[in-house]
Amino acid sequence: MNRLNTNPLNKDQSNWQHQLDKFVKANQKELAALAWGLNLEKGETDETIGIDFKGKPKFVYCAKAAIEKFNYNVDGKIQEILGLIDGYKPKLEVLMIAIGDGQIKLIYFQPEISPPNCFEQLGQNVDSLLEILEAEMSECIKHL
Repeated sequence: MNRLNTNPLNKDQSNWQHQLDKFVKANQKELAALAWGLNLEKGETDETIGIDFKGKPKFVYCAKAAIEKFNYNVDGKIQEILGLIDGYKPKLEVLMIAIGDGQIKLIYFQPEISPPNCFEQLGQNVDSLLEILEAEMSECIKHL
C-alpha cells in the first residue's frame, strides 16, 4: 500500500503551493511589472521581494541577512535560493520569495517581455499594482 502524500499537512502544503503556482502563471505580466516598479522605487538593495501569507497576503521585503539566517537554521537547504538572489537580474527576470507558516517557496521566472516593458505596458503605479495583486491573491490562494 502506497502511503505517500497521506499526511493532511503535506496535502495542504502542496495545495497552497499549487494555488500559488497558478496565481503566478496567470499574473506573470503584473508580477513582472510590480517587481520592476519596486526595483525603481527601492534602488540598489540587498532586500528581496517577498509575499507574506500570514493573515491576508501582502508584499514585503526580505533582508538578505534574514534569508541567510533561515538557510543556516535549515542546515543549508535553501542555499540555491541564495545563489539565485546573488545573481538576480531585475531587468530580465522576476524573483520573489513566498513565506507561509514555517515554509517558503521561490517564485522565479523570466517573463516573455522584460519587466521594464511589462511596467510600461500596464501603465499602473506600484501602489495600484500592489492593491490589485494582493486582492487577487486573497481571492485565489486559500490560507494555510
